Amino acid sequence: MTHPATIGIFDSGIGGLSVYRAIRQILPAQPVIYFADQQHVPYGSRPLEEVRHFSEAITRFLIQHGAALIVVACNTASAAALHHLRATFPNIPFVGMEPAVKPAAETTRSGKVGVLATPATFQGALYASVVERFATGVKLLTDTCNGLVQEIEAGRLDGNPARRILQSALAPMLQEGIDTVVLGCTHYPFVIPLIEEICGPGVRVIDPAPAVARQTRRLLELHNLLAEGEQAAEVHFYTSGDANILRQQVARLLGEHGTYHTARWEDHRIFEVHPAL
Repeated sequence: MTHPATIGIFDSGIGGLSVYRAIRQILPAQPVIYFADQQHVPYGSRPLEEVRHFSEAITRFLIQHGAALIVVACNTASAAALHHLRATFPNIPFVGMEPAVKPAAETTRSGKVGVLATPATFQGALYASVVERFATGVKLLTDTCNGLVQEIEAGRLDGNPARRILQSALAPMLQEGIDTVVLGCTHYPFVIPLIEEICGPGVRVIDPAPAVARQTRRLLELHNLLAEGEQAAEVHFYTSGDANILRQQVARLLGEHGTYHTARWEDHRIFEVHPAL
């Protein structure tokens, strides 16, 4: 009897949990390793080359711990490193993130779409390619929501700072007549209620996580890695920060429990250092 293939998921922090949640909903029997690089969060303001180095090291760590498919659950890391990772690890299937500009462009009625993402995502070739291919004739209004990732990491999902950041980003877009908001950072789905409150019922908010989960399932099927059954498989959470804090964050955001591990960076590599919690 073969063991079901393990999915490796990584992000700079807890944002990728929005993707993990969507994957878990349709693939409960698939074992998961989640890595949060909370020592270096946020990635969005870092140079792309630095994020590329982080992403390669984390991918090696996940593969060493049994991952057979990698989900880059971070828009910044996807923009900086996805092409590099596929070239470096040709035998591993990868699923990346890209801002959901295509479905937004296809469904907007006003022809005006807001995109919330990090500076690195907007600077990456992946975003430019998506815009070139799918956003012809659509006006995109963008904002980097500086400081919002940190608020979400701290658990302040509806506090005054997060509200001010989003109001500052969205008010000019709403004045321009947007009817769709694209979430180009995996942290942002955790503040969808706040975004919807600010925008009102006439604006659609697109969370890319369900589409990423469906692509993950397709790749697992394609490579004969799909687990059978509905019984929930085990999940291991790793962080380069504090495992106790990550455990509290997962419980608060998802109401889930798992096994938690602390890892550390040393000479551009990652090592597990603390026993499981």
